[in-house]
Amino acid sequence: MRDGEGTVHFTYLLDGSKEKNARMFAEITLKPGCSIGYHQHNSETEYYFILSGTGTVNDDGKEVQVKQGDSIITGNGASHSIKNTGEDLLIFHAVIVTY
Repeated sequence: MRDGEGTVHFTYLLDGSKEKNARMFAEITLKPGCSIGYHQHNSETEYYFILSGTGTVNDDGKEVQVKQGDSIITGNGASHSIKNTGEDLLIFHAVIVTY
């Protein structure tokens, strides 16, 4: 996804087309070595809530290690990517709010 590596598994928790100001609310699973490529968020904010596993987020040019309980917020024209750098599944909720 977005020129990342491997396969991204989505479970949509809400239909974003029916929610005001919410484009996506999903649980995302990345197998070890899989990633979502670097992309920008204009006129919206994306929230990642890490549920399990470990990974690396490129948070607008800064590499950040993430684990269960961490969150990442990207918006206002900033960019990010996420990669599973651990040995277990990386599972997180992703919410995109538009404005």
